[in-house]
Amino acid sequence: PWQRCFRMLNTLQTNASYLEQVKRERGDPQAQLEAMQGFLERSGLKVEDLDRLNIIHVTGTKGKGSACAFTECILRGYGLKTGFYSSPHLVQVRERIRINGQPISKDLFNKYFWLVYNRLEETKDPAHASMPAYFRFLTIMAFHVFLQEKVDLAVVEVGIGGTYDCTNIIRAPVVCGVSSLGIDHTSILGDTMEKIAWQKGGIFKPGVPAFTVAQPERPLEVLRERAQERKCPLYLCPELDEFEEGSRPLELGLAGAHQRSNAALALQLAQMWLQRRGCHGKAGGQGQECHWRLIPAMPRVPPGLRDTEWLGRTQVLSHGPVTWYLDGAHTTSSIQACVRWFRQAALNQEKPQDGSEVRVLLFNATGDRDTAALLKLLVPCHFDYAVFCPNFTEVSVANNADQQNFNVTLENALTRCLENQRTWTRLLEEKVGQDPWLPSPLRVGGLLQPAPARGSLLLVPPASRPLNSPALVFPCLAQALRWVAQGRDPHLAAPAASGAHPHPAASSGAVLLREAAAVRVLVTGSLHLVGGALRLLVPELSQ
Repeated sequence: PWQRCFRMLNTLQTNASYLEQVKRERGDPQAQLEAMQGFLERSGLKVEDLDRLNIIHVTGTKGKGSACAFTECILRGYGLKTGFYSSPHLVQVRERIRINGQPISKDLFNKYFWLVYNRLEETKDPAHASMPAYFRFLTIMAFHVFLQEKVDLAVVEVGIGGTYDCTNIIRAPVVCGVSSLGIDHTSILGDTMEKIAWQKGGIFKPGVPAFTVAQPERPLEVLRERAQERKCPLYLCPELDEFEEGSRPLELGLAGAHQRSNAALALQLAQMWLQRRGCHGKAGGQGQECHWRLIPAMPRVPPGLRDTEWLGRTQVLSHGPVTWYLDGAHTTSSIQACVRWFRQAALNQEKPQDGSEVRVLLFNATGDRDTAALLKLLVPCHFDYAVFCPNFTEVSVANNADQQNFNVTLENALTRCLENQRTWTRLLEEKVGQDPWLPSPLRVGGLLQPAPARGSLLLVPPASRPLNSPALVFPCLAQALRWVAQGRDPHLAAPAASGAHPHPAASSGAVLLREAAAVRVLVTGSLHLVGGALRLLVPELSQ
């Protein structure tokens, strides 16, 4: 039943042509929200039912998931039963719907999936013949889970944007938050920070307090205008420094200086939630007076900030001589933050005395992102090798329902990887001569092209080109990770000799990787890439 449940869920994935249709029709996005409300009602819930969930609704371009994770952890520390809805998932789809910080069990997922799916099937008629797409379905399912499992509050992360995101059928949250703004999803949200700020401010509701962090001047002005228009009090969060006693910096569960603004936002959201719902020992949980033990006023710095965990964001895995640095950054500003973190966490460490250190970039990017701009920011990290591969864990993902994505074909994904590889080579060629510390690209490799045989995944260097690039393309994550680890990570098999990469750089690189005292690998550019890597590097996450 578990696999059948996933197969049915994956039939709801929107394919690329549907996404294009959504982009074309976004002139009437209000119709999308009305459709979402119709799906919710067909599933057996009314919009008013969501008022009972005591929701904290959070949007933003970067850091919104981390801010949600901090907020949930702070409030869970008060003994409250928390719900948390986020996206995307990294390893298992159950991660999107959490209770008390943990993904719901397979049994609960199965139960609520079929409850919602069957109700939607039963209510089909000529006027309402369709099923909601993947994200809409999971959003509706999360609301059912949180209501029936009687959570005291639900932290809900916006999917894309805000104004027309399907989570915006929430009409009466307790408090709203907007994390750092940046440029992303431009084909849907607009190509300027001001247009994006307008979309994000769409989650503001009359009389519901909202908080945001320091933003560029014009986008902040747009948020203020949206708040006035929607009769919503908007507050700017103080910096985290203001919560620190003396000169001792706060210890956060998530690494990186950029997490400080997310933590500051979480402190304000949690404090406002407690003021409006929890502080008097009574709250509106499930629409009744819940006689909880008296909840004390929040301490200046609650322990939840230190205890927060959030997979795939500034995460370090030490597997013997191979250290993996995972961060799902995928915008220019988040890649900048990732580079700062990686340099602090990895590059500032002393080189091993008993041998060499090899640095590897493992990268992919999806959607309408400016990959060249992202890669340019990574060049100063001085990687010895750059490895590009699609987000698929294996060439065949048919037996891996959690990782299936019908929006992307393998051919398209590989074409994108080859473009990324060419971009990286060009960036290195531009950089050589300017930076004496950059590894010379003359040491290894050449551009890879698909083999001419139809349908073949073999990647070979064209004989006519000089060998001048330390960049490799692999058809899937498993092959890329095995090549990087060279059998030195206990969770990964050694690369199969029969599947040896045809690129000359691969064999010389393999020798260096096998003999290095330390191998440091940054995995970034896509949350889906990081999720696939985690699935292979931490097998117990799939259990």
